[in-house]
Amino acid sequence: MQQLRTNRDKLLDGALACLRERGYGNTSSRDIARAAGVNVASINYHFGSKDALLDDALARCFSTWNQLIQEAFDRSAACSPYEQMRAVLEATVDSFEQIRPAVYACIESYAPALRSEVLRERLAAGYADVRQRSVDLAHAALAGTDVQPPESLPTIVSVLMAVVDGLMIQWIADPSATPRSAEVLQALADIGAVVRSPLP
Repeated sequence: MQQLRTNRDKLLDGALACLRERGYGNTSSRDIARAAGVNVASINYHFGSKDALLDDALARCFSTWNQLIQEAFDRSAACSPYEQMRAVLEATVDSFEQIRPAVYACIESYAPALRSEVLRERLAAGYADVRQRSVDLAHAALAGTDVQPPESLPTIVSVLMAVVDGLMIQWIADPSATPRSAEVLQALADIGAVVRSPLP
């Protein structure tokens, strides 16, 4: 038998729906309560304030986004680091349209994090989890080969995450101008070649 959803769960789901449809700044307590099908007073009872509820909902969105990246890494765990990178880009950059609600909610989390230490900490923890998982999988992929993982591997992962985040913002503004995963991989390779080239 399916477990009944609590009012807290309903509020989180309602807040997520409002974030996707209205955005952080345009969502009121009444909007959330209406979407959740509960009394407005339930917000303060379960979360203390509307902002705290929205922060929790945003953190859940970001966790869902990170899970997409983790799953892409897990599917390619037995592959080379290059294939792992391609899997992540295909799951994100090539899939922005299919995962539009997650993209919108993730974008919504950035500005509120400037004002909420709790939300910043949760976002930082999410980034740290993905970064460590990525590093671990890259080490596992290179184990038993002649290739030594670079000491800068955590930084490399951070740069890749920044590329995905940046392309996500570009996609919101102009989907047609946002490069696909194959183009991104080629651009990264070209950047590496330029950086390694000696100055004239």
